[in-house]
Amino acid sequence: MLDERPARPPRRASGAGTTTEGTRMNDSTVRILDHRTPDERAREFLPGMGRPWLLPLYDAFTRFSRVRPLHDRAAALADVAPGESVLDLGCGTANLSFAVLRVQPAARVTGLDPDAAALRIAARKAARRRVPLTLVQGFADRLPVDDGSLDHVVSALALHHVPDDARVRFGHEAFRALRPGGRVTIVDFGSADGSGGEHGHEHGSEHGHGRGSRRGPGSTGAYGRVRGHGRGHAAVAGNPHTARNLEGGLLRLLTDAGFADAREVAHVEHRYGPVTFVQATRR
Repeated sequence: MLDERPARPPRRASGAGTTTEGTRMNDSTVRILDHRTPDERAREFLPGMGRPWLLPLYDAFTRFSRVRPLHDRAAALADVAPGESVLDLGCGTANLSFAVLRVQPAARVTGLDPDAAALRIAARKAARRRVPLTLVQGFADRLPVDDGSLDHVVSALALHHVPDDARVRFGHEAFRALRPGGRVTIVDFGSADGSGGEHGHEHGSEHGHGRGSRRGPGSTGAYGRVRGHGRGHAAVAGNPHTARNLEGGLLRLLTDAGFADAREVAHVEHRYGPVTFVQATRR
C-alpha cells in the first residue's frame, strides 16, 4: 500500500505508484514515490555510509575515492538504448542513475532505495542537472514494476548491503521484472573465482560500515554487527557481507534465479579491494 500524501503536482510513474514528494525542475518534477508496505516501514536497512549522519559526506567521499569510474563502466557495459527502461537498485544518491543518463540521455531511469534521505539528495541533484528521474523508496526484494516491464536492472556497490534472504528474492524479482532479452548489470565487491582475498591492497572504507544501520520503530536486527571494510582483499573476504560476493557469489545468485548466462564481464583491482562486474540476460 502506497503513501498517498499530496505531492506537487500529483503525477504517476508507470509501475511505481503514487507520488509522495516532488522537487520542482522548471516545468517538470523529480518524483519520489513510496513503495513500502506498512510492515516495511519498520524494516532495517544499512545506509550507504554505514551511519545516517555521514550521508552528507557520501558524494564527496566517492569522488575522492574514485568510485565514479566504476559507475561509468557499469553504465557503458549496460549499453542502454534510447527509450529503454532502467531500474537502478540501491540507487542511494543516484550516481549510477546519472552515469546511465550521461551515456544515454533518452533512457527512462528509476532509482530504488530504502533511504529517504538519500533519495532527497538524489532528487535535488536531478533537479540541478535538469534530467528526468523517478525515485522510489522501497526494498530490493520487492521491485516496484510489473512482470516483464524492464529492459535493464543495474546496481552499483549496493547488493552487499542486502541480507541473504532478500538477496535471493532480489534475484528472482529481477528475473520477473525483466522482459525477454532484458539484462541485469551489477558491479560490487567480489570475484568470479577464488582469486579474491589473497593479495593485500591499500584500502580506505567507502561505506564505513559500522553499527549504524537505520531502523524503523520496532524493527529487529537483520545484519547483526557489521564490520568496516578495512583494507583491500582481506577486508572484502573478512566482511561477512562483501565476502558473499567472492568466488562467484553474484554469478550463483543470478543463476539460481533462472538466468542462464550469468558471467563476469569485467574485473577491477580497486583500492578498496576486488570489484566484479557481472551481467546476465533474461531469456
